[in-house]
Amino acid sequence: MSFLLRFTAGAHNDLRRIERYIRESDSIETANYVVKEILFAAMKLRELPDRGAHPQELLQLGNRAYRQVFFKPYRILYRIQANIVFIAVIADGRRDMNSLLMRRLTEK
Repeated sequence: MSFLLRFTAGAHNDLRRIERYIRESDSIETANYVVKEILFAAMKLRELPDRGAHPQELLQLGNRAYRQVFFKPYRILYRIQANIVFIAVIADGRRDMNSLLMRRLTEK
């Protein structure tokens, strides 16, 4: 069974910010490569969405609704609902993930 893949508005914004930051601090080529690899990692979830681990920051709160995969150092957080994989957050794992995840994933 193949799952549908959807990006939340927040995840789209995350990807645009990552691309812009890398383009400005490194190069267009590097930015294109990173975006392509992040999208490739997300696309693989259509076939095996359960393969990602639950983020430790959310497990500590008893939240098992989200999983994550990586294109290091980037973390791609998602949830599965019926046959749809929703990409919720794409973030540099070197950031303060606790505050980011609390703000983005637990406020709904």
